[in-house]
Amino acid sequence: MRIGIIGGSGYTGVELLRLLSTRDDIDIVFISSRAQAGNRVDALFPSLRGHVDLLFSDPDAVRGAQCDLVFFATPNGTAMVQAPALLDAGTKVVDLSADFRLQNIAEWERWYGMQHTSPDWVQQAVYGLPEMYRESIRTARLVANPGCYPTAVQLGFLPLIEAGAVQCDTLIADAKSGITGAGRGASVANLLAEAADSFKAYAVQGHRHLPEIEQGLANMSSAPVNLTFTPHLLPVIRGIHATLYARLTRDIDLQSLFEERYQDEPFVDVMPAGTHPETRSVRGSNVCRLAVHQPQGRHTAVVLAVEDNLVKGAAGQAVQNMNLMLGLPETDGLLQPALMP
Repeated sequence: MRIGIIGGSGYTGVELLRLLSTRDDIDIVFISSRAQAGNRVDALFPSLRGHVDLLFSDPDAVRGAQCDLVFFATPNGTAMVQAPALLDAGTKVVDLSADFRLQNIAEWERWYGMQHTSPDWVQQAVYGLPEMYRESIRTARLVANPGCYPTAVQLGFLPLIEAGAVQCDTLIADAKSGITGAGRGASVANLLAEAADSFKAYAVQGHRHLPEIEQGLANMSSAPVNLTFTPHLLPVIRGIHATLYARLTRDIDLQSLFEERYQDEPFVDVMPAGTHPETRSVRGSNVCRLAVHQPQGRHTAVVLAVEDNLVKGAAGQAVQNMNLMLGLPETDGLLQPALMP
């Protein structure tokens, strides 16, 4: 399969290359970057020496490239302008930005501060959470790859909401991300001396992932959904840890509920009762690990969800979606165990 990557000089771009470069069934035709055009990929990312023998291309020079599928690992606002031409030419697209995630265009414009230029394609896009939309993804031309926080939060709440076992108007997500979630761009706030040995919340008044999460949870529920979502910055390179709280409406065996819901899911691991997943247990892997608790036997379910924000939270899930869209085995290239220590 011929694959292209637009916007490949960031963390998700190099993660896509790491996952795709060892596969015999994938030919990476191009990887573009306006800032790095003409430079060798392995000069920017020495980890890929011996695996990727490509130069970065100018995005304008790859428009005629014949590909089966193209990834957009670009800032918000780019894919909605460039993807339609590829889609019209018959190329499938996986967009890792937020351009096609929200079905409500006015809501998207309010949160992202720009006019949406491809509202028709928003209506055709399939949200790329395989654990919910696998069959639709198989036949999709355009997949909106979920955000990192939304993946962990939705997978954590999914069994509870599907079973109608919790109050959906009082959900709480207390989530933490490694600093790579902020991207590769230079920023004073992301300097080692600023972020190390510290821990803070941010965007408490409203984070762009909130409407995406609420949209996904609403699709699981027949009742109105209201989520309080507070993100935090961890002084680590990669990883998401989400602690989720939901008020139970009836007695239910939570452990069995989660184990049965995810028993056939290759990339969701429900841990044994009483355990506490760690972010290091998923570093470099496409797995979201979950543990569910009911403290003191009271009426609150507490779900712990961990994932690598660059893999299951971004590039790994994008490859999972690519596999489904191209009729390849869903797990191909994604079964590496996590890195320890």
